Amino acid sequence: MRYGLLATADPQTSIEWMIYLTKKYYRMFLDGTKLTLYIAVLGTLIGFVLGYVIGIIQDAKTGQGDNLLKKGCVRILKIIAAAYVEVFRDTPMIVQAMIIYYGIRQLGVDMMPVFAGILVTVLNTGAYMAETVRGGIGSIDIGQREGAWAMGMSPMKTMLYIVLPQAFKNIIPEMANTFLTNLKMTSVLNVIAVQELFMAAKTVGGNYYKYFESYLVIAVIYFVLCFLFNKLFNFLEKRLKGKTDYALAVEYMDNQ
Repeated sequence: MRYGLLATADPQTSIEWMIYLTKKYYRMFLDGTKLTLYIAVLGTLIGFVLGYVIGIIQDAKTGQGDNLLKKGCVRILKIIAAAYVEVFRDTPMIVQAMIIYYGIRQLGVDMMPVFAGILVTVLNTGAYMAETVRGGIGSIDIGQREGAWAMGMSPMKTMLYIVLPQAFKNIIPEMANTFLTNLKMTSVLNVIAVQELFMAAKTVGGNYYKYFESYLVIAVIYFVLCFLFNKLFNFLEKRLKGKTDYALAVEYMDNQ
C-alpha cells in the first residue's frame, strides 16, 4: 500500500493509519494543539505571578520594631501560603481538576471546562513556583540586602530592585521545566471534558478503534512542541547570562 493511495484504499500499517488520521482529522489535532498551548501558556504565566507572590510571602520577615498587627498578619499569610503549597504539591493534578470543576459546579456555578483547566494549571504552577522562588531568593547573599538597608532602602524596595531580579535569573531553568511539564500535563484535563490535544486523539482513535496510531500522532506533536520550546528557553537563558569572555578591570590595568 502506497501513501499516495490512502485516499482511495484503506490503510494497512500503523504508519499508514497515522498519515490517514492526520490528513483526515488535521483540524481536530490542530484545534487540540492550540487549546493545549493556550492553557499551558496562560496558566503558567499567571501561575508564575502567583508563585512569586507566595514565595515573597514565605520569605517575609518581621523585625522587633514591628507592631503586633503586622506580625499577626504576616504570620497568618505565611500559614495560608504554606497550607496552599502543601495541598497542591501533595495531590495529583488530575484529582485537583476533578475536585475544582465538579466542586464548583455543585455550588451552582456553571464553570466552563477550559476555565477550570486554566484555574487548575494556575494553582498547580503557583504551588511549585512558590518553592522555587523561595529557593531563588534564599540563594542571594544576605549581604546585598543588608547593604541596601544600610543605604536607606526599604525591605520592599530591596526585594523588588535588588533580590528579585537576581533570583529571576537563577530560577529560569526551573521556570522552563515547569512550562514544559504543564504543556504535557494538560492531557489530564480531558477528565473534565477539556477538548485539548489528548482528547482530540481519544476522539479520533475512537472513530476507527485505532487508539495506538492516534496517540502516536499526538506523541509526535508533544515531542516537537517540547523540543522547540526547550531550545527557545536555552537560548533565552544564555542571553540573560550575558557574555562570559570578558576581562576583569584589574587584569586590564595590570597589563598596561
